[in-house]
Amino acid sequence: MPAAREGDVEQRLRRLRTLADSGLSRLSGERLTDELLDRARTVLGTDTAVALLLDRHALQLAVTAAKGLEEELRRRIRIPVGAGFAGRVAATGGPVIIAEVGPGDVASPVLAGAGVRSLLGVPMFSGGEVIGVVHVGTRAPRRFTAEDVELLELVADRISAAMIAGTRGLDHAAALALQRSLLPTRLPEVPGLDLAARYVPGHDAGVSGDWYDVFTLPGDRLGLVIGDVSGHGLAAAVVMGRLRSALRAYALTSRDPAAVLTHLDHKVDHFEAGSLATVAYAVVSPDRTRIHLSLAGHLPPVLAAPGTPAAPVDVPVDAPLGLWPSRPARRTTTLVLPVGGLLVCYTDGLVERRTEIIDEGIRRLAAAVHPGSAEESCAKIMALLGLEQPADDIAVLAVHRRP
Repeated sequence: MPAAREGDVEQRLRRLRTLADSGLSRLSGERLTDELLDRARTVLGTDTAVALLLDRHALQLAVTAAKGLEEELRRRIRIPVGAGFAGRVAATGGPVIIAEVGPGDVASPVLAGAGVRSLLGVPMFSGGEVIGVVHVGTRAPRRFTAEDVELLELVADRISAAMIAGTRGLDHAAALALQRSLLPTRLPEVPGLDLAARYVPGHDAGVSGDWYDVFTLPGDRLGLVIGDVSGHGLAAAVVMGRLRSALRAYALTSRDPAAVLTHLDHKVDHFEAGSLATVAYAVVSPDRTRIHLSLAGHLPPVLAAPGTPAAPVDVPVDAPLGLWPSRPARRTTTLVLPVGGLLVCYTDGLVERRTEIIDEGIRRLAAAVHPGSAEESCAKIMALLGLEQPADDIAVLAVHRRP
């Protein structure tokens, strides 16, 4: 190989190593983006480097990092998709090169006034869709090559991965905050009853649509809810929050749990199309002797009475929420809650295992439930799980009628 050719190959390898350096992975998303833009300027020999993220709701590109054009970042410049240079890159979904910048080629007033003569821009992708743009520029005329395009595409890939990871982190934090804010921090003090609950996140995300709720109702009644929205993450947590609020509102308009769940089902169909949820809603009578219960696709609670083995209550299970409108009317069943009795409501993560049918998990739960303190019962039930992270999210709500 000629010496000149060997030098070109070695230079290309050095440029690739600079951009693919594994040590960059130790940096956080924002620092990583800044460092990659710095390295892009060095490797490509440019004066400016800018990263813009697509705001899908506004159909605009927002500057998120800039080197050599920091004023764009300070002024929070936003470029409409299709407008100017960056907007053109986003609209076409491919690299764009301008050898000589002319009037109307750029939309940003900062870029237009920076004396940039030549530009190269490439899109950032996630799941095959454009999520942003990275572009570099020089103040002297420059003809960018196919190799320059490949190197900038490598930069764009790494920046998009960092931005996606950062967005997921924000989504996760938001979902955790939302879910924790909607779970009761303290259960109400209710004469004649003692209450306890647990929530354990499954999966690494730690966020789901599982929830429980306890609230007082007019006439000294008590509402009990446990539910599970399909899915995980922020989307499931948002739907869960909406269902929780709506159920509380409907509970004030009807004394019948089946009617409340019917209203909630209609709400899901109209405002949460595509969502699916199971819910158990119960109302405890003022004298604490009866529980009026309706199940929307949810597993029946386990009831333990003094002198009687614990077992799932014999109540009909109606369709989950989200399958409106063709189905039989929902039903409410009245249960007797004996003195000393314990009712345990739970989500399916407590009893489901990949290696066995769900009936085995329910039998194991029933064997662990005995009449007594709600708090002690929750502790015993959670001991069934052992120390390992559960495979699915778990919510448990126990209600004990005091002697």
